[in-house]
This record gives sequence, structure tokens and C-alpha cells, in this order.
Amino acid sequence: MITVEEHLARILDQVEPGEEVALPLDEAGGLVLAQDVTCGVDLPRFDNSAMDGYAVVAAELEGVDPEHPKLLPVQGDIAAGAGEPHTHTPGSVWRIMTGAPVPEGADSIVPLEDTDERPHEVLIKVAPREGAHVRRAGEDARVGDLLVRAGTTIGPAEVAVIASAGISTVRVLAPVRVVVLSTGDELVPLGSTPGPGQIQDSNGPMLVSAVRRAGYYASHLGHLVDDEKSIKAEITHHLDHADVIITTGGVSKGAYDAVKAVLTGEGSMEFSEVAMQPGKPQGFGLLGKRKVPVFTLPGNPVSALISFEVFIRPALAKISGRLDQPVVLPALVVEGWRTPEGRRQYARVRLSRDLTGEYACEPAGGPGSHLVAGLAAADGLAIIDADAEEVQAGEEVQVHLLRPLPEIEARLAAQEESDAEDEDQG
Repeated sequence: MITVEEHLARILDQVEPGEEVALPLDEAGGLVLAQDVTCGVDLPRFDNSAMDGYAVVAAELEGVDPEHPKLLPVQGDIAAGAGEPHTHTPGSVWRIMTGAPVPEGADSIVPLEDTDERPHEVLIKVAPREGAHVRRAGEDARVGDLLVRAGTTIGPAEVAVIASAGISTVRVLAPVRVVVLSTGDELVPLGSTPGPGQIQDSNGPMLVSAVRRAGYYASHLGHLVDDEKSIKAEITHHLDHADVIITTGGVSKGAYDAVKAVLTGEGSMEFSEVAMQPGKPQGFGLLGKRKVPVFTLPGNPVSALISFEVFIRPALAKISGRLDQPVVLPALVVEGWRTPEGRRQYARVRLSRDLTGEYACEPAGGPGSHLVAGLAAADGLAIIDADAEEVQAGEEVQVHLLRPLPEIEARLAAQEESDAEDEDQG
């Protein structure tokens, strides 16, 4: 057997970042910039008002206060988006809206609340400092300034900055397209009624969901029967367009493990026994002219999901250029369990809090890799060293999260609130 680290290193040594493509900004969310984005214009583009109020010259209002207000004529209104030029006339003001261009010659804005707010003649009650509430052209960014570095994942904030600079197209690492194939004569797709000896295909929908939750494109293209010719034809077909292919089932030592039989010796495919539980039988290699990464996972649902977290998610991050570090946090064991010596265990656990407010955890579902009922209850995977024989109550373990931490925190907070209400009623 090889270690988890050895198998993961072999995968990451072979996968490479995807190709660069130019995409419209509104299609680039979640992708990684392949080039620096620099500013082509000053931001803001022009001096504009930060408040609804009146554009003035501060020196003309020196000495004004609530006991000594000053009445001035209003030259007119300047709305946001106004294109025509406006010029300040000494001894007067312009009524101005937030975001509107400051008239030439004016240097400050008096907010509405410091006036009587009248439209034609306004009583100003507070003298502004020079420059008050004026957003100066270029104070945010100048032409040539770096806005977003290459290697940054484009999120809402990056979209706002890039769009503000008037950039409509960006160069990014291409979206990663993942094809998921389930194998096994025993499987039937969702919506079909299993016959004798058959089960619903849960691996396909599960892995598509895992890929999408990680931020990539995924398609579940049905399940394959245990026929070597059919399996080879289907995989070969997807090598023309997929960026990653994931199969489940057919990789162990059984007489009907057709995936392993078909792919052995193809490309750089290798099938290994990895010192982990669950998920020992693993296969990986690059196939076809495009050298498409192909992952062959065990057929048991828990094994498949854990394999995705441990091996496929890091590979997808490298292909897409993302920095994708799993969230791992310590938790105290509430209820112990046995662990197989010689294999690293990834035990499904549910998080709670102990009396000190620290994280605690207990098993979620049984230890078998075929037992799926506990998956929905699991918050994460407790990572147990291969040399351990038992996990004892009170021991601290590291938990690799399967769901976002804010979601877990929200559930724990709701539970604490519910427990407090029960105590009050009791």
C-alpha cells in the first residue's frame, strides 16, 4: 500500500493549470485571473458629491454657524449622471445629488441636514471645511494602478472594481468541466424503480453536487453497465471535451471490476491501494491526446465522497489556479471509536460544543463505507493517524470540514438558543 500523501503527490505532479481564455466579466465570476488587471482611467473619473446637499465655496461661508446662518440663491439642480458642465457663481450655490459632478469652481458640499433644504433660496447653517464631502477624481485609483493581481479568484468585490474601471473582458484560467460516470449493473438512475438486486445510483448525483459546491462545472452523464467495451467507448468519447473525468465503482479486485480492466495500461493510469479507511482502492492517470485527468473511485458512497475531498478537490484547485486550503479545526472526542491500524482513517463526525465553548465531535453514522445515512449528519471528517488503534473520549482530533463553517456555527447557535429556552421553561 502507498500513503495518502504519496497518492496525492502523484496526482498533483501530473495535473497542470488549465489554458487561459478571454471571457466577458459577467461570465468570469469564480474563475482565476490569468493576468494582472490595471486601471485604464482615474477612479473616480471626476470630482463628485458624496452627499445630497449644496455645492459651495467654503471660503464664502466662513463664520457661518446655527446662530449666524447665511441665505444664498440656488443656481439650479445637478443630478447624478448630469453630462452638461456647471460653473459656480460667487455668492450662490448649486443643489447637488450624491454622485453628481461637482460644478467647476466649487470646492465643498454642505449636506442637506445643515440647511433648511429649500430649492431656490437656501439657508446654510454650518460652514464646511474646504473639500468636505467631495470625492476627488483619482483618489481611489490612478491610470496604471494595479487593481487585481493575477491568481486572484474573481468574486463580487473584484467584479465591482474591474467593472468600475470600464473593463468588460478579462483573461482567466478556463472553467473546469467535470464529467461524472457511475458504473455497475446494480445501479438504476434516479426516477427509476430498482429491480431485484438493484440500488439507486447515489454516487453520481453526490459527486456532481460535491464538484459544484467546490465551484466547478459538473455533469452526471448516467451510469455504465459492467461491460468493458461500453466503458471504454464512453470514457474515450468524453476525453474529447471533458477537463476531468470521475468514475465510481469497478476498481477493486472483483471479477466484474471492468473499469480497472479497461484502463490498466492506458496512458499514465495506475491503480493503487492507499493506506486509508475508507477509500483504499484508487486509480488515477492522464488519458488521451489532451491528457485528461481521470479519477477512478471506489463504488461505496462514503469512500467516493472522502476520495473527492482528499484527492480530487486539491487537483481541481491546481487545474483552476485556485488557492483551496481545506478548513481543518480541532475538536474533543465525546464518544470514542475503533480505528484500523496501518491505515489513516477519515471518520464522519458531527460537531457540537463542550462546556468551555470549544468544538467537540462524535461519530455520525456507522463505520462501514456503504452506510450513507450518517453522511447528511456529518459536519466533517476526523483525521486519525495510521498508527492509532483507538480514538478515546477526551482526545483531541483534527476535523476536515465537509460543510461551510458559518453553516455549522449557525446550527450550533440555534441549538444553544433552543437548549436555553428549554432550561427556562423547565
